[in-house]
Amino acid sequence: MTVTTSATSRCVRVWGRPGARIPGRQASGLLLVGFAMAVGVRLAVAGPGPARSPGGGLVFAALLLAMAVAARTRVPVSARACLAGLAGVVVLCAPVALLRLGSPLHDAGGFASWAVVVAVVAAAEEVFLRGTLYDALRDAFDERAAIVVGAVAFAGLHVPLYGWHVVPLDVVVGLVLGELRRTTGTAAAPAVAHVGADFGAWFLR
Repeated sequence: MTVTTSATSRCVRVWGRPGARIPGRQASGLLLVGFAMAVGVRLAVAGPGPARSPGGGLVFAALLLAMAVAARTRVPVSARACLAGLAGVVVLCAPVALLRLGSPLHDAGGFASWAVVVAVVAAAEEVFLRGTLYDALRDAFDERAAIVVGAVAFAGLHVPLYGWHVVPLDVVVGLVLGELRRTTGTAAAPAVAHVGADFGAWFLR
């Protein structure tokens, strides 16, 4: 996947059509609308208990990746990005681990099948939020806007899944993931951190 956003032109390619370009701010708005629609489709497919629906999650991931591919998003993978992502796992999991110090870990029954779906969905979220959307917002505004808006979108995504009480925590998590993207220059780092933190949450719940 290649990205065609430009900090100079403030424009992005539209759905891969040669010469078809729209201003970066409009592109950011369209991507946010597309993201909201993808969340809606996820909820419709999942039905009751959307957080526990593998089908809803995978459909959602497919829609996010389709938008990322259409925008030609690049996600370079490097050892540095992976190491930064692993450090992010420690940062995100350490507070919960300290609170549960001495408590038994959750058993691994059912983990493997759950982990496959979670890895796909979490990685797709990062490719879109800290890849496609981040690039558009950075080029239309700046990196601070890309980090903050991505964090708010990340928190909003989880409201229909878990409720409003998750918003403060998810905003903080989204800011950490956005900072990983800024410092490494790739969505690979937050993807590693997101997937790893979700895996850790299974055993720390």
